Amino acid sequence: MDEYQPTLRDRIQGYFMSLTRRDFLKISGAAIAAGLTSAVVFLGVNDEKGELVVKRITIPVENLHPDLEGFKIVQLTDIHIYPITPIEVAVEAVAIANSLKPDLAVLTGDYVWRDGEAIFELAPVLAGLNASQGLYAIIGNHDIWEGLEISLTGLREAGIPVLMNQGLTITAGTGALYLAGLDDGMSGQPDLEAALEGMPAEAPVVLLMHEPDPADEYSLDGRISLQLSGHTHGGQVRVRDMPMVLPPLGRKYDLGLYNVNGMWLYVSPGIGEISVPLRYNCPPEVSEFTLVRA
Repeated sequence: MDEYQPTLRDRIQGYFMSLTRRDFLKISGAAIAAGLTSAVVFLGVNDEKGELVVKRITIPVENLHPDLEGFKIVQLTDIHIYPITPIEVAVEAVAIANSLKPDLAVLTGDYVWRDGEAIFELAPVLAGLNASQGLYAIIGNHDIWEGLEISLTGLREAGIPVLMNQGLTITAGTGALYLAGLDDGMSGQPDLEAALEGMPAEAPVVLLMHEPDPADEYSLDGRISLQLSGHTHGGQVRVRDMPMVLPPLGRKYDLGLYNVNGMWLYVSPGIGEISVPLRYNCPPEVSEFTLVRA
């Protein structure tokens, strides 16, 4: 009878059966380390940080006046200047936004990260946004954490109006649109009623709110057509379209366009980064919205 010759499968099985617990843990640890190293290298090679894209979104609006058909809004958010995001990224974002020839430009918070004084370098760059109906800003949680008065002073010295529970009417021909801006949801005191005080009857409302998840509450008001938010960075790293990390008040609505109780909500992934200096499946974005009659 021929001598039995073990197959490759038998040899591999026999090898693992002969391992001690310590040997197994060593091999498992090495495999995990190799996997993590490969993942880090992959993400580094495929990092989208600084690769700005333009996202164009059409928003159908009830009761939109014919003179506002095609009205264009550009949003920049979560720039988080320094130490990860250099000023050159903000310069590029402003240039891209201006090339879109918007009617209105809005900034939805988190201009700084670790250094509140950086607002004095960033704000003059943002003031270069050129929109026929003006440029308006709100505050984010990091702007409060790094010094609210510093952030407000930097923006206002650059000539950028900051809406804190305030609003104003934007006109085009004989049509009217109401722009409202709220205080930060995490560390401020947002007041929707104050922001909507004095709005023209029947005018569609565009609401600026740094954090997206309060849309569940604001959508019940019935007067708001579109809420523009940031805050989440889209998670920065998305695997199978799932964000790796999301902040409070940004865990339900993390990226893109939603219809919340009949109100449109758009969550931009923003421009800059914090904590993890990379992006994957979530490039930084200049967001462009075109309003059309529903």
